Amino acid sequence: METLIASPNYIAFLCASLLLAATPGPGVLYIVARTVSQGRSYGLASVGGIALGGLCNAIAASAGLAALLSASEIAFSIVNLCGAAYFLWLGITMLLNKQADSTAAPRTEPRRHAFRDGFLIALLNPKTTLFFAALLPQFMKPGASALGQGLLLSCTFVLVALCTDSLYVFTASTLSPGILERSPLRKYGRSITAMILIGLGICAAAIPHHAR
Repeated sequence: METLIASPNYIAFLCASLLLAATPGPGVLYIVARTVSQGRSYGLASVGGIALGGLCNAIAASAGLAALLSASEIAFSIVNLCGAAYFLWLGITMLLNKQADSTAAPRTEPRRHAFRDGFLIALLNPKTTLFFAALLPQFMKPGASALGQGLLLSCTFVLVALCTDSLYVFTASTLSPGILERSPLRKYGRSITAMILIGLGICAAAIPHHAR
């Protein structure tokens, strides 16, 4: 593995990982929405959950699960719909919550719930596994252990994404108080977050298998 780390392939992978991780996607939208709705600590808990879920998907890709998901329409659809349903469940639950409808959710909710939600959202996204399966081979060195290289590159990407996602949390938590205090939408913060989650669920369910 030392030869891979010292190779130009690894430097190129680091650059690609930084670019891809910093590009806003469903995970970033979820993290930012959670941060604005519940605060920095909940956003960071969500980042940790998403990182663990992404790592599990990366390990699955390295172990060959991606081949199954890629070949099986049914397997992909089941996992994808489970992820979409979880997004919808989170959004609907938040809408039905009759507690204070403000930009800050009640602090009585354990942060482990934010971690759990982030983990399940990342884990139930088969596109992440397929993404790793497509990306990692492009940077592997021939002749070395494919599994070992895959795990190394996967962990590298997850660490990079952990840093960029955390940066989104700190940025959102710093900017949101000043912006929301002057906004007439301040009291609708939880509803907006819920609608974002529902929208992500609908988008996830609407993307067909062949469009991955």
